[in-house]
Amino acid sequence: MRRLFAATLIAAAGVLAATQALAYDADWKRGRIYYRSVCTACHVAEPIGSIAPSTRTKAEWADYLKADSHAKGKDKVSTYVSKAHRAAIKGANKAAEKFAEVADEELAADIAAFLARGAKDGDEPASCN
Repeated sequence: MRRLFAATLIAAAGVLAATQALAYDADWKRGRIYYRSVCTACHVAEPIGSIAPSTRTKAEWADYLKADSHAKGKDKVSTYVSKAHRAAIKGANKAAEKFAEVADEELAADIAAFLARGAKDGDEPASCN
């Protein structure tokens, strides 16, 4: 009886740990820091200029991120969220250095949360000042 209880307890703990590992709660504040410090910093240097989250709706941002197409298909959005990109620019960008070891999937979720929050139809439409 004790073995069955112990096995059940261990199995339940494993399921709970796996569930918690899968359920990442995106941090829109971290997404905001990265977007403004990395994405906006790069766009300001380009002719297109900065792109405020409020220039698109939540659905438009979600479609953009899902398509993973940046610069009219010349490269991928995921490239700019990757650890490799952060490592390449961390000498010149404090946010890239600060988030150097954050999992790509977590950082992408953080940015998506910020864009949804700051979208034209989001909770707090945001500009990139």
